[in-house]
Amino acid sequence: MVNYQKEELGKLHDIIKLENGKVFLHDLLKLTSCEISINTVPKGFKVPFNHKHKQNEEIYIVLKGNGIITIDGANVPINEGSAVKILPSASRTIENTGNDEMQFICIQAKADSLEQYGLDDAELC
Repeated sequence: MVNYQKEELGKLHDIIKLENGKVFLHDLLKLTSCEISINTVPKGFKVPFNHKHKQNEEIYIVLKGNGIITIDGANVPINEGSAVKILPSASRTIENTGNDEMQFICIQAKADSLEQYGLDDAELC
């Protein structure tokens, strides 16, 4: 039995060619604890709707570019290196306001479900 699964996503820049410019890892890696999407969006891209979640918080990590995440009507500027956590009940949308493509990771996990992390969840082997 193999204790890992590896998939090749290709170059992040090429993700822009996929439907909605994103790849979801839940099905690809058979994730059981969270959903992760890798996103590459063109200049001027804006999600055309607001959304919120029933139980999952989202974490956005910007790898390249800059833009705005609108959260409950407030415009939050983001750029390379920004990390933003959004609670499930908050309405949100994201927009690329930069002069180039924007790349980001979005992680969804059930709010208040993390019981162990870092060294608390590690054992030396």
